[in-house]
Amino acid sequence: MKESEIRPEAVFNQFLALAERDAKYYFGEVPRAHVNCPACDRAGTTFAFHKLGFDYETCRSCETLFVNPRPSQDAFRRYYCEAPSIKFWATHFYEQTEAARRERIFAPRARAVLERIRKYLADAGTAEGGWIADIGAGYGVFCEEIRKIAPKANVFAIEPSPDLVRICRRKELTVVPKFIEDAERADLPVGPNERGTFTSFELLEHVQDPKAFLGSCRSLLRPGDLFMLTTLNGLGLDIQVLWEKSKSVHPPHHINFFNPRSVKVLLERAGFLVLEVSTPGKLDVSILENSLGKVFSDRFWGNFLAQLGEDGKEQFQQFLADHGLSSHMMVMAQCR
Repeated sequence: MKESEIRPEAVFNQFLALAERDAKYYFGEVPRAHVNCPACDRAGTTFAFHKLGFDYETCRSCETLFVNPRPSQDAFRRYYCEAPSIKFWATHFYEQTEAARRERIFAPRARAVLERIRKYLADAGTAEGGWIADIGAGYGVFCEEIRKIAPKANVFAIEPSPDLVRICRRKELTVVPKFIEDAERADLPVGPNERGTFTSFELLEHVQDPKAFLGSCRSLLRPGDLFMLTTLNGLGLDIQVLWEKSKSVHPPHHINFFNPRSVKVLLERAGFLVLEVSTPGKLDVSILENSLGKVFSDRFWGNFLAQLGEDGKEQFQQFLADHGLSSHMMVMAQCR
C-alpha cells in the first residue's frame, strides 16, 4: 500500500496546516498539568522534543512517548467540537479519501473484527445477533462495512462530533452522539444481557486521559465482551526514524504513542485481558520514501530503499509487521 492512496499529500498537508493554526488558537493560553506516564503511571521521563507548542517526553520504564504537560480534558473537547481542522477532516479529507479508505482499510478491518468475534465470542452468537459499536465512528464507513458481512448484528456508532453525527445519520446508522466518557449503558441500544464488541480505530493516540477513556469503555461492557482497537506504535519504524519530523507526531491530534508492551500494561490497568497485540502496518516504508529529501535526509535509508526494489520493499514491510516494528498497532482485549 502507498501512503498517497489513503492520504493524498496536498489535502493531508492542508489539514496539517489548519491543525497547526488550531493548536495555537485553542491551546496557546490554556493551562497545562504534568502527568505520569499514561501507560504505566510512573513518573520517570526523559524530554524528547518540542513541537508546535507541545513538549513530548518518553517514559523511562515502558518507552511510551507522550505530551507532557498536557491541557485539560475540557480544552480538548472544545477543540474536537469546534476546530476548523476537525471540520476539514470531517468534510474535505474524508470526502476525497473515503472510497480508497473503504477498500484499503475499512473493508479488511471489518473482516478482521468479525474473524475475531467468531473466534473469541463463538458461544455468544455475536456475529449473528450481538452488538458491535464503533467508538469515534467518523464517517461511519466501518459500520457500513461490518453491516455488509454481519447483517444480523446490531451495529451502531458512538460519535460526539455534530458534523459527523449528521453524516452517520444520513447513512441511516444508529448513533450515540456522545463522548464515550459521558455515555451510560442505558444510552446504548442493546439488551441488558446482550453480548457485544467495542471497536476504536486510530483514537487512543488522541485521548487526553487514556486510562479514563478505557475505564469508561470497560464500564459499558459486560465480562467477556470484546474490545478491538488500533493505534500508533511509538516504537514503529517510521516514527522512530522521523521522530519529531514525523507527520504522525502532530499535536494537538496525536499526543500518546504507546508500543506493544506499554499498551498491554495500560489495558490491564484498565481491567482488560489482552488477547492479541500485533503491528500489521503497511505504510512504514512508503512513509519513509515520501519523507526522504523533504523532511529528512539519511544516506543509509536512501540507499537501502533505493536498492530494495518493489518486491524487497514489500518483504521488508512484512518483516516490520511480523516483528512488532510497524507504526500501526492492533490490539484485541476482553473485558474481565
